[in-house]
Amino acid sequence: MTILQANSITKIYRSSQSVAHRALDDFSLSIEKGEFVGVMGPSGSGKTTLLNILATIDQPTTGEVLVEGKNLSRLSKKELALFRRRKLGFVFQDFNLLDTLTIGENIILPLTLDKIPVKEMEQRLQTVAATLGIEGILDKRTYEVSGGQQQRAAIARAIIHEPLLIFADEPTGNLDSKSSKDVMETLTALHQEKNVSIMMVTHDPFAASYCERIIFIKDGKWFTEIRKGHNRQAFFQDILDMLSLLGGNVNDISTVRPS
Repeated sequence: MTILQANSITKIYRSSQSVAHRALDDFSLSIEKGEFVGVMGPSGSGKTTLLNILATIDQPTTGEVLVEGKNLSRLSKKELALFRRRKLGFVFQDFNLLDTLTIGENIILPLTLDKIPVKEMEQRLQTVAATLGIEGILDKRTYEVSGGQQQRAAIARAIIHEPLLIFADEPTGNLDSKSSKDVMETLTALHQEKNVSIMMVTHDPFAASYCERIIFIKDGKWFTEIRKGHNRQAFFQDILDMLSLLGGNVNDISTVRPS
């Protein structure tokens, strides 16, 4: 079942001097229910622009995005905000947790906005915290826990309202290698055990090797895609080879190899 379909997406930005920059050029893709899809490409290739458009944070210049067959461009601003809050989950590189709230309060924020009863919020919080192994930090503040724990809290916040699709933008970008592995294993477990659909933008081949397929983008255009077989080590090598072909900056590439 296709849950997201992007048809011929083009995004053109114009500077104050009216110079046009084509960030995306006639880009199409689809994501099936329960898929774990990665998007990779050199810096400036259009990865984040693509994620922002698919996540309804930005609008395409031309083309359309359909989620469960619904054309998002036909929604009002209010309807779109509601759709984003109830149907989508977001995990960012810098966690985006509020320092003034406890970890638990950060996680239930989407439910608070939807005025879910307190008892149900507490039940959902305990369930999602147990799933992610963070029951012991719910009363702590963000500055009292590690980066890896903050990112797992961010993942908990992204899934507590049981979204249709999670968008992850460089989720391991601010983490050390052990925390990166923990976070990617957490996302993989959610995908495999809960059938959560995930689209992740990353420059890190180690993180990408957890995906089922990788879409490569160059100069705003669809370049190619590769799929993981039974051997993650071989998939990791395929990703490195493709990045080399694309001409990515080797300094951006993690040297951590999957175990």
